[in-house]
Amino acid sequence: MIKRLKGFLWLAIPIIAVIFISLGLMEILTAQQPSISHPLTSLTEAEISTAVSVIKREKTLSKMAAFPLITLQEPDKKEVLNFTPGKAFQRKAFLVIYERCLRQGLCPTQNKTFEGIVDLTSKTLSSWKEIPSVQPAIVNSEYELAIQVVKADPRWQKAMQRRGITDFDQVKISSWAPGILSQQEEATGNRFCRSLSYYKGKSWNYYGSPIEGVVATVNLNTGKIASFVDRGNVPFSKENWNYDVKSLGKLLSPLKTLKILQPNGASFQIKDNEISWQGWKFRYLMHPRNGLMLYQVTHKDGENIRPVLYRANLSEMVVPYGDPEPTWSFRNAFDVGEYNLGLLANTMELSKEIPENGLLLNAVFANEQGEPYVMPGVIGIYERDNGMLWKHYEYNTQRNDVRRSRELVMTMTAAVDNYDYSINWIFHQDGTLEVQNELTGIVLAQGTAAQKQSEDNSYGRLITKNIFGVNHQHFFNYRLDFDVDGQANSVMEMNVKALPMDEKNPLGNAIAVAETPLTKETAAVRDLDMKSSREWMIVSADKKNTLGAAPGYMLMPGGNSIFFPVEGSKIRQRAEFATHHVWVTKYKPAELYAGGDYPNQTQPGQGLPKYIADDESLMNEDIVLWYTMGITHIPRSEDWPVMPVHQVGFKLVPRGFFSRNPAINLPEPIPVN
Repeated sequence: MIKRLKGFLWLAIPIIAVIFISLGLMEILTAQQPSISHPLTSLTEAEISTAVSVIKREKTLSKMAAFPLITLQEPDKKEVLNFTPGKAFQRKAFLVIYERCLRQGLCPTQNKTFEGIVDLTSKTLSSWKEIPSVQPAIVNSEYELAIQVVKADPRWQKAMQRRGITDFDQVKISSWAPGILSQQEEATGNRFCRSLSYYKGKSWNYYGSPIEGVVATVNLNTGKIASFVDRGNVPFSKENWNYDVKSLGKLLSPLKTLKILQPNGASFQIKDNEISWQGWKFRYLMHPRNGLMLYQVTHKDGENIRPVLYRANLSEMVVPYGDPEPTWSFRNAFDVGEYNLGLLANTMELSKEIPENGLLLNAVFANEQGEPYVMPGVIGIYERDNGMLWKHYEYNTQRNDVRRSRELVMTMTAAVDNYDYSINWIFHQDGTLEVQNELTGIVLAQGTAAQKQSEDNSYGRLITKNIFGVNHQHFFNYRLDFDVDGQANSVMEMNVKALPMDEKNPLGNAIAVAETPLTKETAAVRDLDMKSSREWMIVSADKKNTLGAAPGYMLMPGGNSIFFPVEGSKIRQRAEFATHHVWVTKYKPAELYAGGDYPNQTQPGQGLPKYIADDESLMNEDIVLWYTMGITHIPRSEDWPVMPVHQVGFKLVPRGFFSRNPAINLPEPIPVN
């Protein structure tokens, strides 16, 4: 029997390999999981299991206890910076535990949130505390509970029947964090979600058929409907909005094959979770909440390894919708903190999300039961051509000097219900680090009787018959812990202005730049100003470059927007981080999230407003810059049924950091025969 099994396996392995190649996943199989060789290595499956077992051993948890978040307890920054290979280091896990418990009155820990830290070396519980009056991210079992509760409710059933829907299996329930709470909801202290309904019919793409005006608010602690709204029948689209090849019918003419080949292999090196490329060196970590994070970003300058960033990551998002109608005005999604963006990452495929020359890497996560699992192919890394890097053509000699630009891209994608996002960290050869977010997916549809655009509805645009796209915004806040040539940094604001005509400027062409230090946290809450071409620079406070100036890295903003909800609005109070483009704080290890640790059902003023309340000095300090960027989306017909990618981003550009163009001495490109 054993011999026959071995024979079967030898036959099966090539077949399995062919299957994986056809799926574009072979690179996932060959990508090695990081060994525990550094303090910033992600938790392993064994470590997650150990952490959960210690919690269960030390604390009495109910059967309904959930683990919304299990991740590495970030080690002390000084210990990491002083770490040398082979040196012993601590390993700890950070866990959020939520006790929901549906047996009203029988659970003393009902609707309570706890944080635990487990020492993985000694297998002991080193910290345990209740965090009062907070709600962690929604977990999968709560979505399932909401479906059962909503579909069993007689009011919901009658609402469906009034719309001619008798087969409730044809209705899809989509649940959101509750967003803006009523005073009555706030007073209960309970945990809620709000459930929307969509008609599936025979289509798998149900987003085009919202059952408008019906919202059920579910009390996730009692397992009952807390409130139910039905604002009357609104026609919904009966069209088939599936976008698979078969449903689309006639396709465009296919393009000719474009091959991306690196016959000598990739130019980057990976050792555990450390990546090196073209002078850059950094570590990466896939966080269940933040998604793809970078640590210890350095650049080699001659023989010197110079630090730029200690930690960089997406800190929070908010997506406010702009229709004041009560079944829409609560929709303000904090996609990072309310839903754990990292856990929503999807497996990518070569030649699809990333090109064929890329490499796909796995990540280890934990589900809400505390069970570890491997998510394949959620991180992509690849090199790509980016046109010219630098060039000069000399007319006198007809000399043509040019170098092509290559970029290293590290990426992840995540689907948050209808919307899809990608986060891209892009390393350039000239010392620039770029962040580019891509937005795609399906516009959140509003059902309408309208067949043509009405001038009297300014809250959005009709994007196809019976489907209205509501005006909304997407705001992203990035936490950037700079260490430019060390931890002693300061922040400067650069403003440009035209000088008036006078005896010193008779032709009126003078352009002057002023650099102003932002000395305190409250003074460093700033906004973009196109009129003054405003930018910000993090500079070393104790080092000088070859010209006697402080070396620095400059924040170069890309496209952006202002936060449109008005002063006094509830969402403006909850998402205060989005009301300004730049915040700067003195480094504190517990200050991690722009919208606060627990944005789900949060109180106003959490996160950055609290962080700057002590108004710390920013001069010659270890400082963190928080950058908020946003887009305002007025939907259009071309966004339907799946939206073309929209990009928004920023760059971190060296300014006085290098003594010359760091890519000037690249070798000439080798001609391809």
